[in-house]
Amino acid sequence: MSWLDQHPEVRNVRCGAVDLNGQARGKRIPVRFARKIEEEGTRFPLSVLNLDIWGEDVEDSPLVFEIGDPDGVLRPTERGYVPMPWLGTPSALLPMWMYTEEGEPFAGDPRHALRSVVERFRDHGLVPCVATEMEFYLVDDSGSEIRQPPSPRSGKRRPGAEILSLRALDAFDAFFNDLYEACDVMDIPAEAAISEVGLGQFEINLSHVPDALKAADDAWLFKQLVRGLARNHGFAASFMAKPYEDYAGNGLHTHFSILDGEGRNAFADGTFEGSPLLRNAIAGCLKGIPDLTLVFAPHSNSYERLVPESHAPTGVCWAYDNRTASVRVPGGSLMSRRVEHRVAGGDVNPYLFLAAVLGSALVGIEDNLQPPPPIMGNAYEQDLLQIPDTWEQAIDAFETSGIARRIFPAQLIENLVMTKRQELHYMAELTPRQQLELYLDTV
Repeated sequence: MSWLDQHPEVRNVRCGAVDLNGQARGKRIPVRFARKIEEEGTRFPLSVLNLDIWGEDVEDSPLVFEIGDPDGVLRPTERGYVPMPWLGTPSALLPMWMYTEEGEPFAGDPRHALRSVVERFRDHGLVPCVATEMEFYLVDDSGSEIRQPPSPRSGKRRPGAEILSLRALDAFDAFFNDLYEACDVMDIPAEAAISEVGLGQFEINLSHVPDALKAADDAWLFKQLVRGLARNHGFAASFMAKPYEDYAGNGLHTHFSILDGEGRNAFADGTFEGSPLLRNAIAGCLKGIPDLTLVFAPHSNSYERLVPESHAPTGVCWAYDNRTASVRVPGGSLMSRRVEHRVAGGDVNPYLFLAAVLGSALVGIEDNLQPPPPIMGNAYEQDLLQIPDTWEQAIDAFETSGIARRIFPAQLIENLVMTKRQELHYMAELTPRQQLELYLDTV
């Protein structure tokens, strides 16, 4: 029995893929036509996965006029149908990814880029086990300035941030109850929710899964879910890297370990330091950060977050259990050794993000790279190589990067660079308020 047969209440279906900016691009179809999409796929222009943040074609893109803007074929991913519980009418999303007319994976599809990295790990007999930490703000954007929404329970607004406050979570109890119920029906493994550093900022952790594609799917779907549910509750939710000038930005951190052929954690050897493979992976991550910052900070607003002493890393370094470092080995059981990559903002494309993190770790493993000594103390006060702090620097570094070419297809690199150069040009014409309105619900 098919999923649709098991869910006769579903009245319409969205089928869609993720573009370079992490946006869902697709169609809404009556449920009676869904089985044809399952079996035959559907056709979209290849260029649809290479639109700018406004949803416009990229000028001079080789995918458009140069080759006649040809179609590709979208086929369902292995994820299958996912309910969309934030919508009033029972609906489902069928995630898809792009293939060429000849049946080859489209090199400009972010999900295929991550699949390629996972397959390279598999060739080494290794499997990444991945978790994500999703930070977001709940926002009242009904006035001329954004602010924290009033508590649905008391009608009051919090006067300030309350780190790990149960009261802050309880103020939005109905929203979080709906969110966890929706995560259950969407098969998103949501764990603990906490109140974070910013005013109206929260974090929910998604569990470790030995499937990086599912982890990226979960993060992508979670962002859609949170934004949709928040609107149902009368406010907005934003994963924008830096919604408020005076409060901490939103991060999207990942924790990962590597499983060997026996399913054991290859980063753990019973010592505090961890295994040689752990140090290889750390060295690869450090090597990748300067060149791959465009993936970790893809938008103009992203660079407002990457400033010293703002709960986001600025120096390229690593440490044991030190949150000022860009790459951290958390504490806990020695047999649970893992890497936390802390650079990315909440505004990233999860597929490109995990491809960049895992791909750079794999470069470290393949090349037997060795990291420098771990730092001690406050990374902001040390003389370290700095993460690129402007959008333009990050675009230039990514375009000429050797490590990027070991992780991503040349076509995806070209498409992303052209997209970001176009956005860089037109973003200069917008006021700060216009940029806020663009990014608040989009990224």
